[in-house]
Amino acid sequence: MGVMKRLTNIVQAKANKVLDKAEDPRETLDLSYEKQIEQLQQVKRGLADVATAKKRIELQAQQLQQAAAKLQNQARQALTQNREDLATEALTRRSGIATQLEGLKTQHDQLAQQQERLEATTQQLQARVEAFRTQKETLKASYTAAQAQTKIGEAVSGISESMSDTGLAMQRAQDKIAQMQARASAVDELLASGTLTDLSGSSDPIQAELDRTAASGDVQLQLAQMKSQLNQPATAPSGELGAGNAPAGASDEPVDGEVVPDQPSAAAAPAAPPAPPAPADPFSLDDAGAGS
Repeated sequence: MGVMKRLTNIVQAKANKVLDKAEDPRETLDLSYEKQIEQLQQVKRGLADVATAKKRIELQAQQLQQAAAKLQNQARQALTQNREDLATEALTRRSGIATQLEGLKTQHDQLAQQQERLEATTQQLQARVEAFRTQKETLKASYTAAQAQTKIGEAVSGISESMSDTGLAMQRAQDKIAQMQARASAVDELLASGTLTDLSGSSDPIQAELDRTAASGDVQLQLAQMKSQLNQPATAPSGELGAGNAPAGASDEPVDGEVVPDQPSAAAAPAAPPAPPAPADPFSLDDAGAGS
């Protein structure tokens, strides 16, 4: 017996929880207002029925009064004709009509009292319905405002369902970006260390090291040439004649039997002009104007 009671309580609790979650207070208020309107309409229909019954009794009373007046005239007419028997019959019927009129009057008074009570009830119920309608609209507006404020607060704090989904999507995107960046950095490090093979270049590590050494030697050679070009004098020293300062009329060719003196030493001779630049390589940097 205790188990069944606990099971019943659990089922009721679950059902109440589901109903509370599915229930919208605005819809409940509208339903209550509709029920009150139905009750008001029923009271108005009852009031109309009572008024109709009272009116029917009034019509019946008028007809009976007309019949009583007719019987009164017939009784007088019978007496003028010395017909007491007819006069007695007419007065007897008139007495029965008077009894009916008294019963109708009693019913009419009861219906009148009932009509007054129904009219008062209708007015009170009408006022209650109007007050409930005003309160209903106020409560609905308050609930809507509270619901909107709650949604805004949840959206700002990020705990709403839609914002939570958006936040999770952004988090997943950031995690994936970080993962791809880490993978790219790891691949670059492996390529630089030679662990992985660069398919776009040479697959021989010895040749790759020789190419790097040759490239470094070329850079050092270019640097040395630039230093020598920057350190050489711009013109020949005075008092020394170069090839371009020979006396007029002197011949560069030796005369037959003439001993050609030795050339000046390398220290006294002017510096040799720099070697002409190599043809421009379309795949290398143009450094021809660096020393000019």
